[in-house]
Amino acid sequence: MSALLNILVQTALEAGAEIEAIYGAGCATDYKEDGSPVTEADRKAEAIILARLATFYPDIPILAEEEACAGRIPDLGRRFFCVDPLDGTKGFVQRNGEFTVNIALVENGAPVAGVVYAPDSHALFYGARGEGAFRQREGSVLQPIRTRPRPEAGLTAIGSRNHQKPETDAWVAGKGIAEFLPSGSSLKFCLIAEGSADVYPRHGPTMEWDTAAGQAVLEAAGGRVMMLDGDCEMGPLRYGKVETGFLNPNFVAWGI
Repeated sequence: MSALLNILVQTALEAGAEIEAIYGAGCATDYKEDGSPVTEADRKAEAIILARLATFYPDIPILAEEEACAGRIPDLGRRFFCVDPLDGTKGFVQRNGEFTVNIALVENGAPVAGVVYAPDSHALFYGARGEGAFRQREGSVLQPIRTRPRPEAGLTAIGSRNHQKPETDAWVAGKGIAEFLPSGSSLKFCLIAEGSADVYPRHGPTMEWDTAAGQAVLEAAGGRVMMLDGDCEMGPLRYGKVETGFLNPNFVAWGI
Protein backbone atom coordinates (compact mmCIF):
# COMPACT_ATOMS: atom_id res chain seq x y z
CA MET A 1 0.00 0.00 0.00
CA SER A 2 2.89 2.39 0.73
CA ALA A 3 4.20 2.01 -2.83
CA LEU A 4 0.72 2.57 -4.22
CA LEU A 5 0.22 5.66 -2.06
CA ASN A 6 3.48 7.10 -3.30
CA ILE A 7 2.36 6.70 -6.91
CA LEU A 8 -1.04 8.23 -6.14
CA VAL A 9 0.62 11.19 -4.43
CA GLN A 10 3.02 11.82 -7.32
CA THR A 11 0.15 11.51 -9.79
CA ALA A 12 -1.96 14.02 -7.87
CA LEU A 13 0.95 16.45 -7.66
CA GLU A 14 1.59 16.20 -11.41
CA ALA A 15 -2.07 16.79 -12.23
CA GLY A 16 -2.17 19.61 -9.69
CA ALA A 17 0.78 21.35 -11.33
CA GLU A 18 -1.11 21.36 -14.65
CA ILE A 19 -4.22 22.73 -12.93
CA GLU A 20 -2.16 25.43 -11.21
CA ALA A 21 -0.64 26.54 -14.51
CA ILE A 22 -4.05 26.81 -16.16
CA TYR A 23 -5.48 28.56 -13.08
CA GLY A 24 -2.75 31.17 -13.32
CA ALA A 25 -3.23 31.75 -17.03
CA GLY A 26 -7.03 31.57 -16.99
CA CYS A 27 -9.28 29.54 -19.27
CA ALA A 28 -12.79 29.38 -20.66
CA THR A 29 -15.61 27.54 -18.88
CA ASP A 30 -17.91 25.11 -20.66
CA TYR A 31 -21.02 23.45 -19.23
CA LYS A 32 -22.15 19.84 -19.24
CA GLU A 33 -25.69 18.67 -19.91
CA ASP A 34 -26.47 18.80 -16.17
CA GLY A 35 -25.37 22.45 -16.01
CA SER A 36 -22.17 21.80 -14.06
CA PRO A 37 -19.01 23.62 -15.23
CA VAL A 38 -16.04 21.94 -16.88
CA THR A 39 -12.75 23.49 -17.99
CA GLU A 40 -9.55 22.70 -19.80
CA ALA A 41 -8.02 22.06 -16.39
CA ASP A 42 -10.49 19.23 -15.69
CA ARG A 43 -9.73 17.55 -19.00
CA LYS A 44 -5.95 17.92 -18.95
CA ALA A 45 -5.62 16.83 -15.32
CA GLU A 46 -7.73 13.74 -15.98
CA ALA A 47 -5.60 12.83 -19.00
CA ILE A 48 -2.47 13.00 -16.85
CA ILE A 49 -4.01 10.83 -14.14
CA LEU A 50 -5.36 8.23 -16.55
CA ALA A 51 -2.04 7.89 -18.34
CA ARG A 52 0.02 7.59 -15.16
CA LEU A 53 -2.28 5.08 -13.46
CA ALA A 54 -2.47 3.00 -16.63
CA THR A 55 1.33 2.89 -16.73
CA PHE A 56 1.73 1.57 -13.19
CA TYR A 57 -1.53 -0.37 -12.78
CA PRO A 58 -2.75 -1.41 -16.24
CA ASP A 59 -5.01 -4.12 -14.80
CA ILE A 60 -6.97 -1.84 -12.45
CA PRO A 61 -9.92 -0.11 -14.16
CA ILE A 62 -10.50 3.62 -13.59
CA LEU A 63 -13.80 5.36 -12.91
CA ALA A 64 -13.02 9.00 -13.79
CA GLU A 65 -15.47 11.88 -13.84
CA GLU A 66 -14.99 13.27 -17.33
CA GLU A 67 -14.73 9.81 -18.90
CA ALA A 68 -17.90 8.74 -17.10
CA CYS A 69 -19.74 11.89 -18.17
CA ALA A 70 -18.80 11.02 -21.76
CA GLY A 71 -20.25 7.54 -21.30
CA ARG A 72 -16.90 5.75 -21.13
CA ILE A 73 -17.20 3.52 -18.07
CA PRO A 74 -15.11 0.34 -17.80
CA ASP A 75 -16.16 -2.88 -16.12
CA LEU A 76 -15.09 -2.07 -12.60
CA GLY A 77 -15.05 -5.37 -10.75
CA ARG A 78 -14.05 -5.55 -7.09
CA ARG A 79 -11.03 -3.22 -7.36
CA PHE A 80 -10.88 0.10 -9.20
CA PHE A 81 -9.53 3.63 -9.04
CA CYS A 82 -12.03 6.45 -8.52
CA VAL A 83 -10.85 9.82 -9.86
CA ASP A 84 -12.06 13.39 -9.80
CA PRO A 85 -9.34 15.37 -11.61
CA LEU A 86 -10.70 18.73 -10.42
CA ASP A 87 -13.17 18.54 -7.55
CA GLY A 88 -14.74 21.93 -6.92
CA THR A 89 -14.70 23.26 -10.46
CA LYS A 90 -17.05 26.02 -9.29
CA GLY A 91 -14.36 27.13 -6.85
CA PHE A 92 -11.83 27.02 -9.69
CA VAL A 93 -14.06 29.21 -11.86
CA GLN A 94 -14.83 31.55 -8.94
CA ARG A 95 -11.09 31.64 -8.13
CA ASN A 96 -11.57 30.96 -4.42
CA GLY A 97 -8.84 28.31 -4.21
CA GLU A 98 -11.17 25.59 -2.92
CA PHE A 99 -10.57 22.88 -5.50
CA THR A 100 -8.72 19.59 -5.30
CA VAL A 101 -7.37 16.58 -7.17
CA ASN A 102 -8.99 13.39 -5.83
CA ILE A 103 -7.64 9.88 -6.44
CA ALA A 104 -8.81 6.80 -4.51
CA LEU A 105 -8.45 3.05 -4.67
CA VAL A 106 -11.69 1.18 -4.00
CA GLU A 107 -11.78 -2.48 -2.95
CA ASN A 108 -15.00 -4.43 -2.42
CA GLY A 109 -17.04 -1.22 -2.30
CA ALA A 110 -14.83 0.60 0.23
CA PRO A 111 -12.22 3.33 -0.42
CA VAL A 112 -9.03 1.89 1.08
CA ALA A 113 -6.47 4.49 -0.04
CA GLY A 114 -6.79 8.06 -1.17
CA VAL A 115 -5.04 11.32 -1.98
CA VAL A 116 -6.52 14.82 -1.90
CA TYR A 117 -4.34 17.65 -3.21
CA ALA A 118 -5.27 21.34 -3.26
CA PRO A 119 -3.07 22.98 -5.93
CA ASP A 120 -3.77 26.59 -4.96
CA SER A 121 -2.68 26.17 -1.31
CA HIS A 122 -0.27 23.29 -2.00
CA ALA A 123 -2.00 21.29 0.76
CA LEU A 124 -1.64 17.52 0.44
CA PHE A 125 -3.66 14.94 2.39
CA TYR A 126 -3.39 11.20 1.95
CA GLY A 127 -4.02 7.97 3.81
CA ALA A 128 -4.71 4.27 3.57
CA ARG A 129 -6.40 1.61 5.61
CA GLY A 130 -3.95 0.28 8.20
CA GLU A 131 -1.33 2.97 7.48
CA GLY A 132 -2.87 6.13 8.92
CA ALA A 133 -3.38 9.56 7.37
CA PHE A 134 -0.93 12.36 6.67
CA ARG A 135 -0.84 16.05 5.78
CA GLN A 136 1.76 18.29 4.21
CA ARG A 137 1.28 21.98 3.61
CA GLU A 138 3.58 24.21 1.60
CA GLY A 139 6.76 24.84 3.54
CA SER A 140 5.92 22.35 6.31
CA VAL A 141 7.09 18.85 7.10
CA LEU A 142 4.92 15.79 6.58
CA GLN A 143 2.73 15.19 9.63
CA PRO A 144 0.45 12.34 10.71
CA ILE A 145 -3.12 13.51 11.31
CA ARG A 146 -5.93 12.15 13.44
CA THR A 147 -9.53 13.10 14.13
CA ARG A 148 -10.03 14.86 17.45
CA PRO A 149 -12.05 13.80 20.51
CA ARG A 150 -15.45 15.38 21.08
CA PRO A 151 -14.78 19.01 22.12
CA GLU A 152 -16.37 20.18 25.38
CA ALA A 153 -17.37 23.52 23.83
CA GLY A 154 -19.59 21.85 21.21
CA LEU A 155 -19.17 20.40 17.74
CA THR A 156 -17.87 22.21 14.68
CA ALA A 157 -19.76 21.26 11.53
CA ILE A 158 -18.53 21.88 8.03
CA GLY A 159 -20.68 22.06 4.93
CA SER A 160 -20.87 22.94 1.28
CA ARG A 161 -20.23 26.52 0.24
CA ASN A 162 -22.25 26.15 -2.99
CA HIS A 163 -24.76 23.36 -2.34
CA GLN A 164 -26.22 23.89 1.14
CA LYS A 165 -29.76 22.46 1.56
CA PRO A 166 -32.58 23.24 4.03
CA GLU A 167 -32.38 19.58 5.12
CA THR A 168 -28.78 20.15 6.17
CA ASP A 169 -29.75 23.23 8.16
CA ALA A 170 -32.45 21.21 9.94
CA TRP A 171 -30.04 18.35 10.65
CA VAL A 172 -27.44 20.73 12.09
CA ALA A 173 -30.06 22.48 14.24
CA GLY A 174 -30.88 19.20 15.96
CA LYS A 175 -27.30 18.23 16.83
CA GLY A 176 -26.12 21.00 19.13
CA ILE A 177 -23.58 22.38 16.69
CA ALA A 178 -21.56 25.27 18.17
CA GLU A 179 -19.95 26.44 14.92
CA PHE A 180 -20.59 25.95 11.21
CA LEU A 181 -17.86 26.42 8.60
CA PRO A 182 -18.50 26.63 4.83
CA SER A 183 -15.97 24.99 2.53
CA GLY A 184 -15.69 23.66 -0.99
CA SER A 185 -14.57 20.36 -2.54
CA SER A 186 -13.27 17.30 -0.66
CA LEU A 187 -11.30 19.54 1.68
CA LYS A 188 -14.27 19.16 4.04
CA PHE A 189 -13.30 15.53 4.71
CA CYS A 190 -9.68 16.57 5.23
CA LEU A 191 -10.51 19.27 7.76
CA ILE A 192 -12.29 16.64 9.84
CA ALA A 193 -9.38 14.23 9.37
CA GLU A 194 -6.91 16.78 10.74
CA GLY A 195 -9.13 17.68 13.70
CA SER A 196 -10.23 21.15 12.57
CA ALA A 197 -13.92 20.13 12.44
CA ASP A 198 -16.08 17.28 13.71
CA VAL A 199 -18.90 16.54 11.28
CA TYR A 200 -19.93 17.10 7.65
CA PRO A 201 -23.59 16.36 6.82
CA ARG A 202 -24.44 16.25 3.13
CA HIS A 203 -27.95 16.33 1.73
CA GLY A 204 -28.27 16.50 -2.03
CA PRO A 205 -26.45 14.91 -4.92
CA THR A 206 -22.79 13.96 -4.93
CA MET A 207 -21.02 11.44 -7.13
CA GLU A 208 -18.65 8.69 -6.07
CA TRP A 209 -15.62 10.51 -7.48
CA ASP A 210 -16.52 13.54 -5.32
CA THR A 211 -16.18 11.59 -2.08
CA ALA A 212 -13.99 8.47 -2.45
CA ALA A 213 -10.57 10.04 -1.83
CA GLY A 214 -11.80 12.23 1.02
CA GLN A 215 -13.53 9.29 2.66
CA ALA A 216 -10.35 7.20 2.40
CA VAL A 217 -8.31 9.94 4.10
CA LEU A 218 -10.90 10.51 6.82
CA GLU A 219 -11.29 6.82 7.61
CA ALA A 220 -7.51 6.38 7.72
CA ALA A 221 -7.48 9.22 10.29
CA GLY A 222 -10.05 7.51 12.49
CA GLY A 223 -13.33 8.90 11.12
CA ARG A 224 -16.29 7.37 9.32
CA VAL A 225 -18.75 8.25 6.54
CA MET A 226 -22.29 6.92 6.94
CA MET A 227 -25.27 6.90 4.61
CA LEU A 228 -28.29 8.88 5.84
CA ASP A 229 -31.96 8.04 5.56
CA GLY A 230 -33.68 11.00 7.15
CA ASP A 231 -32.01 11.26 10.53
CA CYS A 232 -30.91 7.62 10.66
CA GLU A 233 -27.42 6.38 9.80
CA MET A 234 -27.64 3.35 7.52
CA GLY A 235 -24.10 1.97 7.24
CA PRO A 236 -20.88 3.08 5.52
CA LEU A 237 -21.00 4.95 2.21
CA ARG A 238 -20.20 2.40 -0.51
CA TYR A 239 -18.76 2.54 -4.04
CA GLY A 240 -19.29 0.92 -7.41
CA LYS A 241 -23.02 1.75 -7.43
CA VAL A 242 -23.60 1.15 -11.14
CA GLU A 243 -27.34 0.88 -10.52
CA THR A 244 -27.52 4.54 -9.38
CA GLY A 245 -25.17 5.84 -12.04
CA PHE A 246 -22.56 6.26 -9.25
CA LEU A 247 -24.79 8.77 -7.46
CA ASN A 248 -24.34 8.83 -3.68
CA PRO A 249 -27.20 8.94 -1.18
CA ASN A 250 -27.26 11.56 1.57
CA PHE A 251 -24.46 10.96 4.05
CA VAL A 252 -22.73 12.28 7.15
CA ALA A 253 -18.97 12.25 7.77
CA TRP A 254 -17.89 12.05 11.41
CA GLY A 255 -14.59 12.59 13.14
CA ILE A 256 -15.80 11.78 16.64
